[in-house]
Amino acid sequence: MSAPAPRLLVVGLSHRTAPVRQREKAALDGDGVRALLRRLAAEPDVFEAAALSTCNRTEVYVACDDAERGKLAAERALVAVSRISTKELACAHYALYDEHAAGHLFRVAGGLDSMVLGESDVQGQVRAAADVAGDEDTLGELLGGLFRRALAAGRRVRQETRVSSGPTSLSSVAVALIERAFPDLERRRVLLIGAGRMAESTGRALARSGAGSLVVANRTLSAARALAACLGGRAVELGALADELLEADVVVSSTDAPHPVLARELVAGALAARRDRPLALIDLAVPRDVDPEVATLPGALLYDIDDLERAMRDGVEGRRRELARAETIVTDEVARFRDWRTGLAAAPTVAALHSRAEELRRAELRRAAARGLDPAQAELLDAVTRSLVTKLLHEPSVRLREAGSQRHAGSLRHLFALDDARAGDVVQLRAAS
Repeated sequence: MSAPAPRLLVVGLSHRTAPVRQREKAALDGDGVRALLRRLAAEPDVFEAAALSTCNRTEVYVACDDAERGKLAAERALVAVSRISTKELACAHYALYDEHAAGHLFRVAGGLDSMVLGESDVQGQVRAAADVAGDEDTLGELLGGLFRRALAAGRRVRQETRVSSGPTSLSSVAVALIERAFPDLERRRVLLIGAGRMAESTGRALARSGAGSLVVANRTLSAARALAACLGGRAVELGALADELLEADVVVSSTDAPHPVLARELVAGALAARRDRPLALIDLAVPRDVDPEVATLPGALLYDIDDLERAMRDGVEGRRRELARAETIVTDEVARFRDWRTGLAAAPTVAALHSRAEELRRAELRRAAARGLDPAQAELLDAVTRSLVTKLLHEPSVRLREAGSQRHAGSLRHLFALDDARAGDVVQLRAAS
């Protein structure tokens, strides 16, 4: 009999279910994602896996035969490679299955499940998650199709609705917050800590807004120099942070460091020497780059990811009116995914049916050739029988893909002995007779 259809599931936690102090424990950098995928690749109950880890969420996508065992495997792997405990994960996580899992990823890619409605950065993050899974050879046919369709759904949401109008990415929201704190941004010095994608997008937004001076600090000086050159700024090493904090008006930090890069003592020392000049710190990192205790220092204005969400709630009503149209697009794309997945489940049976028919056709051609056919006759007979088999099997193949029923597939495999090893022997005997 044919194998049961593979199950699809996602296990994760996000800003909707966990505060930043828990999300940062589950956050994975590039090496962490690869370690998780390798663990899942070794799990007997998992045959495809991908992971999406951003400042808003950490999610594990799995294709498996048994959904409950796949869920447990995903939870074990996430606990093993991150700092979150089993108990914490149990309190903050969600698990979605099959079409619900697909719809969730489609909403994520469309920016509909983001902290900032319509966020655009997440589209690239979904694409990067698929690329990493592909590199680790854990992205198979089911998850590969899922992520391709998620990216298509995200594009449709942005092209066909205005849900992404206005400041939607975390970087643009951060810049809007900075401009409210410092209307004279052209006179202010901004220190960017980190040189990754978030630092680049925030730096470009600040440059467009007319920030007077930009300094990029990064663990790798060459990366800091490359970003500084793009922004028309200056590059320094992380070791120069103490000096740079003395001059900066705004600090935007977005590294992937596993621990704070700005300790309370470091910021306190800078504030003491600043002569009552306030310092705004925007922490875009998960795990957080700035020690939360910095918020207790006089003169320090600290905003983290959760603060950005609260700061932008007043600006999303216009985009919310577009939400119904966006959700309709997601529903349509989920239906398309369901149809594709239905055909995918039937594909092995369809392929086996065509293979069996081709075996029989070739066996009969060999029997005819043994009785004596000239080349022209053999070519004509080959073309006629090929066309006949194709036309005869076309309608059953189409209907089986549309139905996607394991019962129908099982019946077809039984009627045509597609799982019977003796059927091949029959073909061989007939060819030899």
